[in-house]
Amino acid sequence: MINRRIDTDVRECEVRLTGGKRMRRKSIKYLLIPAIIMLFMSIGCNEDAPLFYDGQGSLSILALGDTAYVDTIPHFIPLKNATVVLASEYGLRIENTNENGILNLTHLPAAVYQITVRQPHPEIPGIMIVGDLKNIEIGANGKTFVDTIRGEQVQSAGISINEIYAGGPVNNVYFFYDQFIELYNYSDSVKYLDGMIIMRVSGNNEAGQLGPGADQDEDGDMDGVTYIFKFPGNPGEHNHPFPPKTFLTCAGTAVNHKNTVATSIDLSTADWEFYNQYSATDFDNPNVKNLINTRSDRTVDFLINLVSDIIVIASGADSTWEDGIDFSTIIDGVKYQSTHTAKKTLDKRIDKSYTLSPAKYGGQSMRRRQPGIDTNDALLDWEIIPAPTPGYH
Repeated sequence: MINRRIDTDVRECEVRLTGGKRMRRKSIKYLLIPAIIMLFMSIGCNEDAPLFYDGQGSLSILALGDTAYVDTIPHFIPLKNATVVLASEYGLRIENTNENGILNLTHLPAAVYQITVRQPHPEIPGIMIVGDLKNIEIGANGKTFVDTIRGEQVQSAGISINEIYAGGPVNNVYFFYDQFIELYNYSDSVKYLDGMIIMRVSGNNEAGQLGPGADQDEDGDMDGVTYIFKFPGNPGEHNHPFPPKTFLTCAGTAVNHKNTVATSIDLSTADWEFYNQYSATDFDNPNVKNLINTRSDRTVDFLINLVSDIIVIASGADSTWEDGIDFSTIIDGVKYQSTHTAKKTLDKRIDKSYTLSPAKYGGQSMRRRQPGIDTNDALLDWEIIPAPTPGYH
């Protein structure tokens, strides 16, 4: 009996031991299977190795500028210490040419670049020399990109349109009355707003006409002005200073729009407000200075299109809109549109391109990538930002 009991206990012990080993083997097997699957999945999901490596591009450019006076033979000189803006998928990079007008760069990320050079005219105040190279592929073949940029003369008054908020906040009640236009004084001196005008340009659309912002009769002016609002005073007066390196917000209606739509913005402390004295319903914030309407046939507030329009600021020396605004008085202008395929009508002397607009009722805004960087090419200079930034950047 004792031996039989011992044998039975031994067999039971062996069963327990061997069964435990099988259980452990089974547990290990079940643990290994997911790990192996995950390993193969991670190998299979790896992206293909990049064809080019970042940081292998280089360039050498010579910047020349035409300094000749109007209607004379071009006279190109090296643009020494000129600002060079390189834009790519990696953002903006700002450099300067050397004393010989040359810029050499190495270790650039391989990408397609838009390159712009700008410098104040050495002799003529209010004139910038601007040139560019578009869609330049750098770093793809391992060679140094070498080229020359030839700059042309464009108007510059030290003031630029810095932001346009047109599409409205996130909402489902079609609210867009929190629009504003922001200006920036990128110069090193005080500018004066007296008599300046801000315009919406959406006319000149009849059959046979060239469209908003075009020089219809090739007589040196911009046609198609729809709205024209004016700062107080006259050009040349000094009652409304605009300090250097500051922003200025011009609100469509200077109220706290959050009280109407929670996702909107507060414009009750804007610097200026568009006010139409010919409208019986336009609100006037007494604590905010007014730009006033100069067209008595326009009896609604200064409203701009949510996704496509042209905004222009001029000195006000020519405010006779019926026959067009002289190009010599225009300070800055921007066309925004929702697609690349829309017709470009704004004269290239104001801007050679356009900026893309965000979707309406999305709370996004349009703004210069860098304050004061105006290359006369809005597609390069501007970008869509997640939310409006009135009065700051």
